[in-house]
Amino acid sequence: MDLHGFLKALARRWVTVAVCLVLTVGAALAVTQLSTPVYAAGTQLFVATRSSEDTTQLSQGQSFSQARVQSYAAIVSTRQVTGPVVRDLKLSTTPEELASRITADAPLNTVLINITVRDADPKRAAEIANAVAASFSAVVERLETPAPVGSGREADAPPAVSPVSLGVTQQAVAPGAPVSPRPLLNLAGGACVGLLLAAGLVVLRETLDTTLKTSQALSELTGLPGLGAIPYDKSAPAQPLITAAAHSQRAEAFRKLRTNLQFAQVDDRPRIIMVTSSVPGEGKTNTSVNLALSLVEAGVSTCLVDADLRRPCVAKTFGLVQDAGLTTVLIGQARAEEVMQQVGNGLSVLAGGAVPPNPTELLASARMSEVLQDLANTYEAVIVDTAPLLPVADTIGLAPLAQGTLLVVRSSKTGRDQVRTATDALEQVGGRVLGTVFNMAAPPKGDRYEAYEAQGELPAPRLAAQQKKAAVVDLASEK
Repeated sequence: MDLHGFLKALARRWVTVAVCLVLTVGAALAVTQLSTPVYAAGTQLFVATRSSEDTTQLSQGQSFSQARVQSYAAIVSTRQVTGPVVRDLKLSTTPEELASRITADAPLNTVLINITVRDADPKRAAEIANAVAASFSAVVERLETPAPVGSGREADAPPAVSPVSLGVTQQAVAPGAPVSPRPLLNLAGGACVGLLLAAGLVVLRETLDTTLKTSQALSELTGLPGLGAIPYDKSAPAQPLITAAAHSQRAEAFRKLRTNLQFAQVDDRPRIIMVTSSVPGEGKTNTSVNLALSLVEAGVSTCLVDADLRRPCVAKTFGLVQDAGLTTVLIGQARAEEVMQQVGNGLSVLAGGAVPPNPTELLASARMSEVLQDLANTYEAVIVDTAPLLPVADTIGLAPLAQGTLLVVRSSKTGRDQVRTATDALEQVGGRVLGTVFNMAAPPKGDRYEAYEAQGELPAPRLAAQQKKAAVVDLASEK
C-alpha cells in the first residue's frame, strides 16, 4: 500500500480514526485529572578540597574532587542520608520510600552535584531537598575523614579533618508549578497514540479485508473493462425496476451500462449475453432485469431468459407466472413462443419454469443451445440470467453457449479471490467475458443527475433578469 492508498484508506475508515482519537485523548484527560500533582525542588552542592594555595596542590585537589564527585552522587539516596532527614523532619514515610523520590547527578568535568526531590507538597519538597543536602554533606565529610593512626601520642595528635568539603551553591525553593501531570503533553501524547493506533487498525483491516471497494480496483484485478458502476440505492429492494424511478442515478447508471455494452463490441456485437456473479447476493438478477429494460427503452427487441433454475427470481420480480418457462421448453412440453410472457413496455420474458432435479445437465445440453439460437434469431438481444459461478456448476456448462458474459461484482462484499476464481473458471471453458458491472457502489458526492435537471429547469440568472426587464418595458409601452 503506497502513501496515496494509505491516506484514502484513512479517509474511508474515518470512523475508526475518530474512535481511536476519542478513546486515547479521553484516556489522557482522565489520567491527567486523576493524577496527583507532583512538584520538584532542586538544590546544588559544590565539592571542594582543603589544600594550600600551592598551584600543584590546587590542581591535584581539583582532579581529586572530579574523580570523587560521581561516587558522591550515588550516596545521596542511601539510608545514611535519608534516615536523618526522615527523623529530623518527622516525615510519615520510610527512608527507602524517600530515597525513591530523590535523584542526583554530577555534570561531567565539574565538581557540582544536583539534587532533586519530588513531593506532592511544593513547600515540603523544598524542605526535604535542603535537608537532604545538609545530611549528604555531613555523610560525605564523615566518610572522607581519615581514621586516627594508633600511637602512644594520640592525645597530642591534632584531630583528623576531611580532605573535602561540600558547600551549597543553590538553596531549594518551593516550585510554583508541578512537573507532573503535564496536560498539554498528555493530550499530545494521547493524540499521537490514537493516530498510531488508528493507522495500525486501518492497515490491519485493509490487509485482512480483500473485498473490492472501487471499479478501478476491479479492473486492475481482472484486466477486464468496467462497463458500468451501479450506485447503491436504499429504495432498490422496494422498487427493483428502473421504470419505477426512471429519473435517478441508478436508472442512469443502467442506461450507461447499456450504451457501454453496445459500443464495447462494435465489430462483433454479441446477441446472447449471459449475466452472472461469483457468489449469491451480488445483484445479478437485478442487473439482468434492468439491463433488459434499458435495452427495450432504446428500441432493441429484447428477450430476458431466467436460466437460474435453482433459484429463479425473474418471474417474481415482474409478477409473472413461474411454472411454465425454460424447463418446459427444454423437456419438450412446449415451444418458447408458447410460454413467452410479455411485460407492458415490450420486453419478452422466458421464466425459469419448474425447478428440475438436474439443472446442470439441462443448461449444458444441445437443446439449450438450440433454444438460445432460436431466440437470437428472433430478438436483437437475449439476456440470460444465470446462477452464481462458484457455488454450482450450472453456469460453467452454459457459458460456452453464450456469445458474451457480464460478471457482476458487489462493492465491499465480493473478495478478490472469489472474482479471480470466477474469471479463471470462465476462461477455462472458453467463455467470452465482455466486462464487469460494479454493483451497489458508493454513490458520488452530491446527486449530479438532479443538479443537472435543476439547472435545465431554471433559467440562468442573467437571462432571468433580462426577461424580467423586457416584461417591464412591454408593460410600460402598453400603458
